Amino acid sequence: MLKAVLPETIRDFGRALIMPNLVPPVVTSNDAVSYKNRILDALPEASSFQPKMTLYLTENTDPKDLVHAFKEGLIVSVKLYPAGATTNSKSGVTNFDNIRHVLEKMAEIGCPLCVHGEVTDPAVDIFDREAVFIERVLDPIRHATPGLKVVMEHITTKNAVDYVQTAHNDLAATITTHHLFINRNHVLAGGIRPHYYCLPVAKREEHRLALRVAATSGDSRFFLGTDSAPHSDTLKEAACGCAGCFTATNSIPLLAQVFDEEDALQHLEGFTSRNGAKFYGLSLNKATITLTKGKKPVDFPSLLNTAEGDVTIFDPNQAIFWQVTDR
Repeated sequence: MLKAVLPETIRDFGRALIMPNLVPPVVTSNDAVSYKNRILDALPEASSFQPKMTLYLTENTDPKDLVHAFKEGLIVSVKLYPAGATTNSKSGVTNFDNIRHVLEKMAEIGCPLCVHGEVTDPAVDIFDREAVFIERVLDPIRHATPGLKVVMEHITTKNAVDYVQTAHNDLAATITTHHLFINRNHVLAGGIRPHYYCLPVAKREEHRLALRVAATSGDSRFFLGTDSAPHSDTLKEAACGCAGCFTATNSIPLLAQVFDEEDALQHLEGFTSRNGAKFYGLSLNKATITLTKGKKPVDFPSLLNTAEGDVTIFDPNQAIFWQVTDR
C-alpha cells in the first residue's frame, strides 16, 4: 500500500506529517526512524519529498525518548488518539491524567501535540463527540499545561472553529479537503456512501460552511491536513467498513475550487503551504506548483490500483475546473 500511495502524495506535496497509527503503532524514536526509512526507500531516486514523523502517544510513553526524538529532529510532533476513537487507536489514551507528565515535558521543549479530538464515551452521540472533547478533555489539558502547542486535527464543527479563534498562538487546527465538500447528508441521505465515511464523521451543513469560512479566511491558525486514508474498497464496502477518505490524488485542485468559489484564491497558498510550516517552525518549501482553471470540468481517476485491491479516490460530487499544470 505504501508503494502504491506514495506517488499520489509526492506528486503535489513536498512534505507530509506522517501519522503513527500503524499496526503496531510508532511509539518510540526507533519506530519513527524505521518507518521514515521505509518511506525514503520507497521514494523515486530524484524525489525531494520529506516525511515529517510523529510519535503515537500512549500512557506508557517514555518522556526521555520523546525528548531525544524531538531534539534530534527525528519527529516534529506527537499524536494523541483517545483509545478507540479512530483507525488503529486501541493503543491510545484512556486516562488522560496518566500522560500529564509527558505533556508538561512537551510544553517545556516546544513539541507540538496533535489531537484526534473526539471522546469515546458511548453515551455521547457520534455527532457531538468533537464538541464534548473540547469541553471535557482539550480545554482542561490546555489550562493544566500552559505553553503546550496543540493542533486540533481534522476539525469538523463550528464549535472547533470558534474554540481556535478564542486562543492565541499556541493553538491551531487542520481542515481536510473532504470536510470542505461533504456534510452528513452526503454520507447517509439516499443510501449509505461508505467512501464518504470518515472520522470525525461529517456533520451538519452549518458546520461545513463554518469550515469553509475558516479555511479561506486567511487566519494563520487554520491550515491543511488532508488526513488522506488509503483503505481498500473491500474494507470500505463491508458490513463494518473502515473510516477514511483517500484524497492525496486530487486535494490541491479541489482546494483551488473551494477557494475560488469563496473568492479567496489569495489565501490558498497560506492554507496549503505557509500556515502549517509557520506553526511547526519549518522553513517554507522552495519548489512551486502551478494551478490552472479551465472552461471544462476536469476528469480525475476514480480508482487507485494497489496490491491490496482498488482504493477509491475521493469524488467531491461536483464539477472541478482546476488542475495542476506544472510541477
